[in-house]
Amino acid sequence: MNLWWEISLPRIVSAADENQNGLSDTLDVIEGGRLEAKRRPLYRSVYYVGGYPPDEEGVCTDVIWRAFKHAGYDLKKMIDSDIRANGKSYPRVGGKPDPHIDFRRVPNQKVFFSRYGHSLTTDIIPGDPASLAQWQPGDLVTFTGPDHIAILSDKRNREGVPLLLHNQGPFASEGDDFMYWYGRGVTGHYRFPKK
Repeated sequence: MNLWWEISLPRIVSAADENQNGLSDTLDVIEGGRLEAKRRPLYRSVYYVGGYPPDEEGVCTDVIWRAFKHAGYDLKKMIDSDIRANGKSYPRVGGKPDPHIDFRRVPNQKVFFSRYGHSLTTDIIPGDPASLAQWQPGDLVTFTGPDHIAILSDKRNREGVPLLLHNQGPFASEGDDFMYWYGRGVTGHYRFPKK
C-alpha cells in the first residue's frame, strides 16, 4: 500500500558521482548516513589530535563527514581549505584555524554548505505536498538549541516528514524526530553538491 506522499512527491537526485561508483552523490550520502546509523557510534564530543574520532565514537557532524566520505568527498580537506582561503566567513574559527576540530563544528559545516550548496527553505508543513517536496532525501538541515546537523533520510513518516540520519546521542540513528528539532529552530537547509 502506497501512502499519498510516496506517489505524489517528486524526487530530486544529484547528477554528480564524485566516487564514480555509478550511484548519484545523493544516494551515496543517504547510504553513508544510514551505514553510520547502523554502526551506532556512541555520542562523544572530544577534541582529537588529527581531527578524526575513532570509528566507535562521534557526534552529529561526524555523521556528515562520514556520509560524504562514502560518496567520495573529503569534507575535512574541503572545509580546512575554505577556512584558509575565506577565514572571515567562518565566525566559529575566530581567526585561529584549527584543523583538528574546525570541520567537526556545526557552525563551520553550516557556513561551508551555505557557500557551496543550494540554500533552501527552512519552513515545512507536514501533510502539504508542495512544502514536503522541498525537503529532499540527502538534504542537510542545521538546527539550534543546541547547534545540530542532520541528513534527511529517504524514509518519511505518515505526514510525509523526512526521518533524520544523525547523532543526537546516545548514538547515531535514523529516526522520526525532525519536528522535535524543527520546534527548536531550523537555521539552514542545504543541497550539496549544486550539480
